[in-house]
Amino acid sequence: MTLPPLTLLEEFLLLAIDDQTGQMHPLPASVLDCACAGAVLMDLTLRNRVDNDLRDMFVTDATPTGDDILDPALQLMALAPVLTPHPIAYWLRQVADEGAALQEKALRRLEQRGIIRRQNRTIFWVFGARRYPLVEDKEMREVKLRILGAVLGDDVPAPRDVMMTGLAQACGLFRYILSANELTSATPRIAQISRMDLIGQAVANGVGDIGAAIASASGLR
Repeated sequence: MTLPPLTLLEEFLLLAIDDQTGQMHPLPASVLDCACAGAVLMDLTLRNRVDNDLRDMFVTDATPTGDDILDPALQLMALAPVLTPHPIAYWLRQVADEGAALQEKALRRLEQRGIIRRQNRTIFWVFGARRYPLVEDKEMREVKLRILGAVLGDDVPAPRDVMMTGLAQACGLFRYILSANELTSATPRIAQISRMDLIGQAVANGVGDIGAAIASASGLR
């Protein structure tokens, strides 16, 4: 049986896993929620279910995709009154409310496909942390190679790679994916690619708002 391609959310989570330790790179949970929501909206865009202009995002085809990660978000958006469109940031917040559940569902699917394996490990005696070591790192290599090709090369990136670059940039993942020298030289290119996608920009703004809120709550501002 031919398995469907990985969703953008599944690919993003593979990027977010440290392939040396099997643990998630240290991103705040709220940032991960925002990124997961962005990945879902991006996938719905690639599947021609939603579209956006410079101001709003709207459903263009409410036909279910058959994907249980994407369809709940599509259904939520399809229920919105046509005459009261909402900006991307609004839908990002709505879908991000289910960020933890989306992440769990995507990780479970990666496990079912034999791409990762879960191990419950207790850190000290206070809480448990799950590790996600790769069973077969082919998928991660493919995702990383595509993104590295996009940000270190000169070719016009495919829409999917534009979106993934925007997600990785918004969450600060490139500092884990690239060496310090690569990151320095690739930063202008990453910024250029990230500006090509409005959803990625909305994720970046959302992550910025999260950082500002955390700083404010910590008394740093």
